[in-house]
Amino acid sequence: MIARILLLFLAMAAMVLAAEQPRATLGDSVVEPDWTQRLTITVGPANADLVGTTEKPIQAAVDYVARLGGGTVKILPGTYRLRNAVYLQSKVRLLGSGPDTVLIKQPSSTTTLAADSDWFDQEITLTDASGFEIGDGICLRTKNGGSGDAETVKRTLVARIGNRFKLDQGLRKNFWRAGESKVSTLFPILSGENLADLAIENLVLDGDRAHNENLDGNYAGCIFLQECNRVTIRGVTARNYNGDGISWQICHDVLVENCVSEGHAGLGLHPGSGSQRSVIRGNRIVGNRIGIFFCWGVRDGLAEKNHVEGNETGISIGHHDTDNIIRGNEVIDSKKSGVLFRPERGKDFTGNRNRIENNRLVDNGADNGFAVDIQGGTESIVLAGNEIIETRKGTRTAIRLGPDTRDITMDGNRIEGFTKSVEGEKPAATH
Repeated sequence: MIARILLLFLAMAAMVLAAEQPRATLGDSVVEPDWTQRLTITVGPANADLVGTTEKPIQAAVDYVARLGGGTVKILPGTYRLRNAVYLQSKVRLLGSGPDTVLIKQPSSTTTLAADSDWFDQEITLTDASGFEIGDGICLRTKNGGSGDAETVKRTLVARIGNRFKLDQGLRKNFWRAGESKVSTLFPILSGENLADLAIENLVLDGDRAHNENLDGNYAGCIFLQECNRVTIRGVTARNYNGDGISWQICHDVLVENCVSEGHAGLGLHPGSGSQRSVIRGNRIVGNRIGIFFCWGVRDGLAEKNHVEGNETGISIGHHDTDNIIRGNEVIDSKKSGVLFRPERGKDFTGNRNRIENNRLVDNGADNGFAVDIQGGTESIVLAGNEIIETRKGTRTAIRLGPDTRDITMDGNRIEGFTKSVEGEKPAATH
């Protein structure tokens, strides 16, 4: 019996030691030492491992580091002009040198297709190829021949004969002249799909909005992520994109912290469809169409201590966006509304069970408008401890409750300067 107890004790001790001093084991992606030093590759205009000021040396560094299991790509001070996205990789940290590292999108070119391409084709023919080069990132857009719906595909030009270009992948959609098909050199500045455990830190991304056509946040932005997990975006300035600033679609456990997103034609921060447990903290979000846009089915997220100023709408919540906390933010000078709960298609689609607490909302909404506008069949919303203040002249209401809303709890809000505090108040739903 004593021998058996001793063996059990030794086995338990070995397990504890293994947890405290794990070893790298072939095929084990769960338990690994916390290495104090990993591979770092530098990119810069000079005196770097890879020298250059386009997307190509940055992409080469990302791919090299990823092939060796992960590490850091350090982008040295300089201005880098991009004709294609930098495609991110899992377990790679893209680290700039602060405001002195600027990645700027080159002006876009647009032309029509001179010949039809079917869904199985891997080439296109351009009417005017003067603004296009091998290696360019492109966006193809058309109207579906049957439904008339818009179709959008992103590709890279990889080979050429005159005005004919081969693509890196097949089209998978029909691009016919009858659908008014066109091609533009449009792409995200940083792009990632089906990745995990990556970081983007301490750099500036400039979309050169004045010289680029619009491409919305379902396809692009200064940063565009699709189906990624465990992403950190920290200390990034995203500015002037003719679309969104930072957009992540069906991505889980994304942290966006201490970033600036400003001057975009679309959305400043776009936690996109199906994204779970996003944390948006300490960011400055200024001068966009919408500051923070909770898309479809965005759940269990936190937006905290952000400064949201001068957007058309400050924070927008809608289709099945549930169980989110919006806390301690400052929302100022929104042209339409400070916080909007969208009406969607009816009560079965609205953003329910969200908490809006301890925020400071100042001078939001147009004349005859609303600082907080809860529309449609939205239900089970808590508005607690907020300061809702109006200093301008005009007729405005602090909070509007739509006629189909219910179970809206208001507790301890301080409302000042409005013609009316609450419109559509239902006594049974107010505490």
